[in-house]
Amino acid sequence: MAETRIQIERQPARHVPSGIGIVHLGLGAFHRAHQAVYLQRCLNRVQGDWGICSANIRSNRTLVDQLRAGDLRYHVAEYSDSEHVTLREITVIAEALYAGPDGPDREALLTRMRDPAVRIVTLTVTEKGYFLSPSSGELLTDAAPIAHDIANPESPDTAPGMLVEALARRRTAGVAPFTVLCCDNMPHNGQRTRRAVISLARHREAALADWIDANVAFPSSMVDRIVPAMTDADRQRLSALGVDDPAAVVCETFSQWVVEEDFPLGRPDWEADGVEMVADVAPFETMKLRLLNGAHSLLAYLGALAGIETVDAAVARPAFRQLLQHYWQQEAIPTLSLPAGADANVYTDSLLARFGNDSLRHRLQQIAMDGSQKLPQRWLASGVERLTAEHYSDMAATALGVAGWIRYTAGTNLAGQPHPVDDPMAGTFVELHRRHGDDLPALTVAFLALDAVFPTALREDPMFVKTVTTALEHLEAGGVEAAIAALASANPELGK
Repeated sequence: MAETRIQIERQPARHVPSGIGIVHLGLGAFHRAHQAVYLQRCLNRVQGDWGICSANIRSNRTLVDQLRAGDLRYHVAEYSDSEHVTLREITVIAEALYAGPDGPDREALLTRMRDPAVRIVTLTVTEKGYFLSPSSGELLTDAAPIAHDIANPESPDTAPGMLVEALARRRTAGVAPFTVLCCDNMPHNGQRTRRAVISLARHREAALADWIDANVAFPSSMVDRIVPAMTDADRQRLSALGVDDPAAVVCETFSQWVVEEDFPLGRPDWEADGVEMVADVAPFETMKLRLLNGAHSLLAYLGALAGIETVDAAVARPAFRQLLQHYWQQEAIPTLSLPAGADANVYTDSLLARFGNDSLRHRLQQIAMDGSQKLPQRWLASGVERLTAEHYSDMAATALGVAGWIRYTAGTNLAGQPHPVDDPMAGTFVELHRRHGDDLPALTVAFLALDAVFPTALREDPMFVKTVTTALEHLEAGGVEAAIAALASANPELGK
């Protein structure tokens, strides 16, 4: 890329917030490049009190320190391609707190959440941050962080625990409850957040759980923007553009936010800045999870096994594009109830263009994280629907994806090069691979028997088990592209 030819559009911030109306749990790159950008647009239009208190609740305070050192200002670089970038200055974050384990700002965060001025709490803590079983949706009370919060409710470590404690304080003080807006990639994410919070509250006090159930709004939302993890190369690119900002974020130009309308204490006029306010977000979230996120996971595991590092490099290969087209047309789209006015073919065409944006350098390893939490909603729910319809031959891509994930969890690609397996169940995967080794049929059965990941209908279906096993054998014997070719031979639709 010739840096001297890059076209830069600068969008300076016009205002700083006059007050804090939103608390965000999960201060990371996605929040700073998505929700904060929408709120900055609102702030640029109208001076207001919808500033954000953003809190990091994990074990890294570096970002909080960087934001504070930069007077809570940072930049978002939106790349449409390698030669066009929009630089946005963000000033809407009015407070940054570190409330991770042993963090000094834990009490400050809970005090802020109790403040009547705070009317909304948003979250991006990833699927595993809610401590819900991916299969049953029940609260994982045996998980150490949840067990801690049950035993120490006034000093919680988890996002659900912090919500329960803050709501308990507001109830005691006679302050109306804030709205809880989940912004993580989970189906029915508002309902799932409600379940986590109320289940945890019930371990504390039945009356508190009933009060939350009756009074707290948990609207669902769908968020969409590709935000790769920052690298040294990204920082060097920004430095060449005159941006010396350790808290800066790089992302794509595309952005979407769909939110259910349920805010008893009010909200910003988001729709003026492009947010879609709807009565039911389910069709949007299912379309995005199965088409975008499902395709991303296929690329992540199979691409990583083939030694490919980034999304754009994967979709540049004809075999991977062929696999995605089959997955979308034959396996995912038939299971969708599309939102009004949506065209699935137009949407998937746009996804290929977004995936091919080589300016993002979106690493497959980032997408591959936490597969045990992601795959149930990205692949497996639609897989159950396909089984119910008895379209076994139309699960070729899903079966290959599952086989790729199983092989990926061994911790090496097909050439034997190691990669990290970042997953809450990583220890279980190590044991399964140690126990079964090269016995691929036994390894497949052992993985499909994981109740926390696989629905009963899939693991008890002989055809699905056989298809996954065969795909795993093809991966080991000939590599990823040979496995795709084998499935194309067995499924003529794959070659179209």
